[in-house]
Amino acid sequence: MSERRISTDAVLALERQFRFQWEPAQNTHVLLYPEGMIKLSGSAAEIMKRIDGKRTAEDIVADLQQSFPGTDLRQDVLDFLEDIYGRGWIQASPGR
Repeated sequence: MSERRISTDAVLALERQFRFQWEPAQNTHVLLYPEGMIKLSGSAAEIMKRIDGKRTAEDIVADLQQSFPGTDLRQDVLDFLEDIYGRGWIQASPGR
């Protein structure tokens, strides 16, 4: 895993070569890129849906906590965001 780190107030967006979409043939959300496709789990897709170039990592955590009450998702979400940032799937711009 990469040592790149993101701040919770960083605004997150997909890197330009990736496209997030529902893939009917696979019956799942996927991340498409020029060399292939990554099938996403349900929880990964829920996080990816919220990466829109407008929300910060903290906004994404808050929205997921509201959508799935009663579960502390914070660390799992931040760990996932760190992982995909390290893999180069998303970019982080200075936050608000």
